[in-house]
Amino acid sequence: MAELADIKTDITRRMDGALEALRREFGGLRTGRASPALLEPVKVEAYGQHLPINQVATISVPEARMINVQVWDRSMINSVVAAIRDCGLGLNPQPDGQIVRVPLPVLTEERRNELAKTAGKYAEAARIAVRGVRRDGMEQIKGLQKKHEISEDDERDWSEQVQKLTDDYIKRVDINLGDKEKDIRQV
Repeated sequence: MAELADIKTDITRRMDGALEALRREFGGLRTGRASPALLEPVKVEAYGQHLPINQVATISVPEARMINVQVWDRSMINSVVAAIRDCGLGLNPQPDGQIVRVPLPVLTEERRNELAKTAGKYAEAARIAVRGVRRDGMEQIKGLQKKHEISEDDERDWSEQVQKLTDDYIKRVDINLGDKEKDIRQV
């Protein structure tokens, strides 16, 4: 039974990873309130490579509808402004010395619908990742049964446990999606 515990531990770790990736993706979706997480996916061209914005600047939220980006190297201002403008979030950064101010415009209904669709795509990608982990776990269990290391009954029981775990994670993805959609639709 130690092997089942190892398989379940691995599956749980990987499914947790898929859920955490979904939360990070959701953090980058604009909901009308300023959040440093909104700019996390932004990559800035710096020193010949693409770096996450938090490696070239400090991000702060001085008020509900404003994000300030304190750029460490003055020569990076234009790169940071371009990266924010081109990140697909519909933001219009305004440089002010070494600070880039990013006001958050009010979300239109059309933009809310686009964000909800994007959130749905992220959630579907997470579901696919969770099902991929389930498939890998099922293949491991079938492999053990084919090698006669476990019985057919054990294979069936273990497979049911993996399926229950998968169903639980899919439900958690759906709950996260529902919360995010509610967040997006709030005025």
